[in-house]
Amino acid sequence: AVGSNVNSSLNYGGNANIVCHATRHNNNYSTKKSSGISTTARSMVSTASSSSASSTDIAYDVVKVDLSDGRDYPIYIGANFEEDKAGELLRSHVTGNRALLITNDRIAPLYLEKYERMLKEGGTKQIDTLVIPDGEANKTMDVMSLILDKCLELGLDRKVTFVALGGGVIGDMVGFAAAIYQRGVNFIQIPTTVMSMVDSSVGGKTGVNHPLGKNMIGAFHQPECVFIDTETLSTLPDRELHSGVAEVIKYGLIRDADFFQWLEENMQEINSRNPDALRYAIKRSCENKADVVKDDEKEAGVRATLNLGHTFGHAIENGSGYGVWLHGEAVAIGTAMAATMSAKMGWIDESLVKRVYDILIQAKCPVELPVDSPMNTELFLKAMSIDKKVANGQLRLILLKGALGNCLFTGEFDEDAMKETIEEFVAECAGAQ
Repeated sequence: AVGSNVNSSLNYGGNANIVCHATRHNNNYSTKKSSGISTTARSMVSTASSSSASSTDIAYDVVKVDLSDGRDYPIYIGANFEEDKAGELLRSHVTGNRALLITNDRIAPLYLEKYERMLKEGGTKQIDTLVIPDGEANKTMDVMSLILDKCLELGLDRKVTFVALGGGVIGDMVGFAAAIYQRGVNFIQIPTTVMSMVDSSVGGKTGVNHPLGKNMIGAFHQPECVFIDTETLSTLPDRELHSGVAEVIKYGLIRDADFFQWLEENMQEINSRNPDALRYAIKRSCENKADVVKDDEKEAGVRATLNLGHTFGHAIENGSGYGVWLHGEAVAIGTAMAATMSAKMGWIDESLVKRVYDILIQAKCPVELPVDSPMNTELFLKAMSIDKKVANGQLRLILLKGALGNCLFTGEFDEDAMKETIEEFVAECAGAQ
């Protein structure tokens, strides 16, 4: 059974558990009083290198992802970029004379022509384009092969730069294609969803799904830069906006209590797409992600804590069929399950569980499975048994422990509490009847 060895000692870098404590920030308060945005929470200044850049035409924030061996790269975060300036910025990260701009059939009518123009104008780069099918159901080796086929048809060499324009599926697939084409080429991330802006575009995780497990085929491959224009969120459907916010909430829960408080106070502004609130939430999330990636690029320890709710969530996605749930929706339910399980073991107070549920509901994220869900305990346990965080046959989970902003990545948990939590969440599901 899944977790059958949870009571045994876990040899993990000499420690049984990976503990994530709340980050410490300075005590400067934000002086920016955008309409309706609370300024009572502290401004978040992280150890990730962060700065602002500006000119007469363009102003943006820069969060630097610090890596070893000179592989550092910037995350540009702004809005209303002037096309010529933004194009110049992007072209500076295309080291060869050719680039392949890849997007999906939903984003292409909205932004493909614009970004193709930006990459071409004022420069000498040859830009080719490719449009692939949209959606999690198409995050497969077969669809990714379309990218590789196009590269070979065009005769692209190792100096080519891939450009991923879209959400998390596009970013993951293009990044993986870049990792394996001719044993590795450069790529750029241009995320267009909250989910991809705050999480999947940063840190170099790439891959595709397998029928038996989510993201089970992939590689770590870091981009040359991440270019975030928050104006693209104006065309993002409400459901996808709310789904992405689940990943934003995660940072507050596992390591950034002040940010969590800010989110509690400003969730209405995020829901209403206040541009200043969105930009701040995205920037702070990227700073948190950059901090963790700097310390643990390939998820040997603390980076795993970024997967709060993901083991349960991935099981929901797999068991329900890819594409039924948006990733963030499944993670939201998984986060509720992780909080519930943590409380059952006495690791957190019920008051924190309530705050978790309250903020997810405020963000318009699901916190329970619907009655027509096919999920049951067996489906959960089967999917969780092949999760990427399983080590030596032992399931490990990210759970909350202690005060807000603290968590634990561990294989030493109460298996009965886990099963009881799953049983409660599937109790009314069709698949459990």
